Amino acid sequence: MNTISSRKLRIAVGAALLLAASCARAPQQIDQQTYAREIAQWREKRLASLTGESGWLTLIGLFWLKEGRNTFGSDAANDIVVPKVPPRAGEFVLANGVVTFRTPHAKTFIVDSAPISSVELKTDLDEKPTIVRVGSLSLQIIKREDRLGVRVKDKDNPDRANFRGLEYFPTDPKWRIEARFEPYNPPKHVPILNVLNMETDEPSPGAIAFEVDGKTYRLDAITERGETQFFMIFADDTRGKETYGAGRYLYVDPPDANNRIVIDFNKAYSPPCAFTNFATCPLPPKQNILPIAIEAGEKFKGH
Repeated sequence: MNTISSRKLRIAVGAALLLAASCARAPQQIDQQTYAREIAQWREKRLASLTGESGWLTLIGLFWLKEGRNTFGSDAANDIVVPKVPPRAGEFVLANGVVTFRTPHAKTFIVDSAPISSVELKTDLDEKPTIVRVGSLSLQIIKREDRLGVRVKDKDNPDRANFRGLEYFPTDPKWRIEARFEPYNPPKHVPILNVLNMETDEPSPGAIAFEVDGKTYRLDAITERGETQFFMIFADDTRGKETYGAGRYLYVDPPDANNRIVIDFNKAYSPPCAFTNFATCPLPPKQNILPIAIEAGEKFKGH
């Protein structure tokens, strides 16, 4: 190779390296105290969400509806038996995928601050679900595949009052990882199984590739309706030991224009099924089961 060609090659390689360096993301220097406060605030919000008046700890029942009339009340002869309501409180009528609630106690049951005797109930998949309130109870229709059910919450549920709090791994900036978003073009659909053995195809915009101790791992992200953040359902080698056996959940902000993204496992948390038998939690897809221990985020000590 002549001198001129060699020089051109060195210039080209140097330019390529400079371009790569300009596109690469330098690891951010995180102020430890600021980061610790951020995680502490996140944990406060997490606890408030779990223990709030409409949080998962208020759930006391989930009843799947049959086509036609489903009687409802505190009397054991009803199809749906719930405390704190009249013995014959009313009925949920399922007809061709639509649920109507009817009650003879028009002054007892409230929707949007107004007493009702009959109302068509929009599900949790609608933009504005219908919430029926009576005393400390609230009732809502949920839809899972082709099944419709009545979810019952009680803000005075003893599980809420007796909750012993959450436990976490120590906050470690190691687990706040500068990662790479690998988009799927077009977005692919990921089959997700839930605890009821129902499967849905959820849209995945791409995978998040990250390194731990020099090895690269990937997690498929999911986009949820009305949610700007990416959602991930994952499991790792801590599950069933330090963390909940069915895996954990994590939200991350979308990537920047160069597909750089941050995944912070210090914000991983247990699914609702860790705290109630009346949730319908999705489970990690097989590609999101990591062969390493993610010793960060929420632990599970049993409740």
